[in-house]
Amino acid sequence: MAVLLAGCAGKPNQGRVDLACHSGIEAAYDELSFARSQGFSGSVAWTKASTLLGSAKVMEQVENYDGCLANVEKARFYIRQSQGK
Repeated sequence: MAVLLAGCAGKPNQGRVDLACHSGIEAAYDELSFARSQGFSGSVAWTKASTLLGSAKVMEQVENYDGCLANVEKARFYIRQSQGK
């Protein structure tokens, strides 16, 4: 019984982090596209956000979800900053 429970200990939470990473990347790319359409694509903050999202996508691929989420959060900050918010 203990072996059965130990085998399932971390999986459900890991799936939620995976989904949060993926949906965070999608939302941030949408925000980045909107910022670009508003003419903010030349700003330093926009470029930083774009680079961080690329890095977050790589981290998602190698299953480093905590790093992915951290980069998404930073990218969204820079997106807001590029828009003067």
